[in-house]
Amino acid sequence: MTTVLISGSSVAGTALAYWLREQGLTPVVVERAPALRRGGQAVDVRGAALTVLRRMGLEPDARALKNESKGMNVLDPEGNELMRSEEFALSSGALDSEDIEILREDLVDLVHAKLDGVEYLYGDSITAIRDAADGVTVEFEHADARRFDLVVGADGLHSNTRRIAFGPEADYIHHLGTYLSVFSQDNFLGLDRWQTWFNDGVNGGAVMTVRDNRELRIFLGFGAGPIEYDYRDTEAQKALVAEHLAGFGWKVPEFLERMRTADDFYFDSMAQIKMDAWSAGRTVLLGDAAHCAAPLSGQGTSLALVGAYVLAFELGRTADHALAFARYERRMRPFAEANQELAHIDRQKVDPDESTRRLDAVKNAIDLDALVD
Repeated sequence: MTTVLISGSSVAGTALAYWLREQGLTPVVVERAPALRRGGQAVDVRGAALTVLRRMGLEPDARALKNESKGMNVLDPEGNELMRSEEFALSSGALDSEDIEILREDLVDLVHAKLDGVEYLYGDSITAIRDAADGVTVEFEHADARRFDLVVGADGLHSNTRRIAFGPEADYIHHLGTYLSVFSQDNFLGLDRWQTWFNDGVNGGAVMTVRDNRELRIFLGFGAGPIEYDYRDTEAQKALVAEHLAGFGWKVPEFLERMRTADDFYFDSMAQIKMDAWSAGRTVLLGDAAHCAAPLSGQGTSLALVGAYVLAFELGRTADHALAFARYERRMRPFAEANQELAHIDRQKVDPDESTRRLDAVKNAIDLDALVD
């Protein structure tokens, strides 16, 4: 039986493990963190990705955990309201859409619950990949070296697998000139299924209710060129955010104070990954590792779910991994590139109806029923 090592246990990695088992393959997941990662923002499952979720039997459970919103407003840096809508939200689009906005950790939990018996190597990471004609030997930071048939890098924007198999991140990353942080708080604002955005044209953020109004997710971001910083130095990242948002009014000073003690703080640049090829030998990339569209697109999770489905399907119908990888990339690349274009739309300046039209066109821009030559 074909064994596939998956690096990364977020949406892409867990979904791939599910679909590989459905195709009769054996997944093994390696994850740097000591357990499934918690925290993170609300993510969207749309269009073709919703079809994938439905085929996993998870749509009812996901809808039960859906983040409900009554609307949104936009403020200037002093807290003056610039616009308000009860029909459209910048994070999720039209409020009457069938799309599902759900917390990333809740979505991962739903998929992971279907993976009983799948082997997980927590607290470890790949250090070397050595291809051979009949398999690939993988070395780990802690575990003994092991032999697999294939390796999949589903380990995100800063993919360790991509670095080892394809070269430095700098060769593939394209910064979009924005940095974003997110962290959780209780609903100290008393918001009722609402999201508020604030900006000065360069810096700003948003706050939205989650978990049936019990919690908030607070987003703080700023515009800047590429910045050299330690990805693991959370305190330095918090200092960067505080520096760039100093002087904002409304509730932002309190957000910054609460940020200092947040234990689930996440920070990264808004960037895209663009590569000429997503596979090398017996290693292939999936999701953000291959074609990160950036959170500004709102489509990273949908790309991960669809990509996992397509890759597993192609691996399941041929023993020739090179052919399977080529078919996977041929089917997914146009979809991924169309979704990357969404990150360049300023949704605060584009008419909501036009924004919804563009999103609707792209989210269905792959036919999952046509996975045949």
